[in-house]
Amino acid sequence: MKFQFINIGKPHEEALKKAIDDFTKRINNYYNAEWMVIQAVKNPASLPEAELKKQEGKIILGKIAKDDFLILLDESGKQLSSVELANFIAQKTTASIRSLIFLIGGAFGVSDEIKQRANFTWSLSRLVFPHMLVRLILAEQVYRACTILRNEKYHHP
Repeated sequence: MKFQFINIGKPHEEALKKAIDDFTKRINNYYNAEWMVIQAVKNPASLPEAELKKQEGKIILGKIAKDDFLILLDESGKQLSSVELANFIAQKTTASIRSLIFLIGGAFGVSDEIKQRANFTWSLSRLVFPHMLVRLILAEQVYRACTILRNEKYHHP
């Protein structure tokens, strides 16, 4: 299985890039993992919010395959513990899912088309975090899930 982390916005900030890259490298010991940072639409301030989300949605839909399992990160989604996330990933592995796509939407969220396309909506927290911090938390939690599945010492319940 392959993990792909998709984010609309700027490249990783230097302050967090090293940590995000480190966790992504660690994930690659278990599954192929990569980041795709999609540049924001040009002149976003000149567009109404709905139009911006629609344009970003078209770009995102063009990057994912029909059989990819799309996990949308959104504060209104279902919250999972680290063990529940590990079990979720294990279920997708046994279901022969080829690619798990973790999507962090743009500054205003995602379009209705993306919400409808999502196979699962996951909330890291009811709190709202900056996108760069979400990238780091996501990478760390996916790595933690991998170690849980292998009964390795990283996770301490």
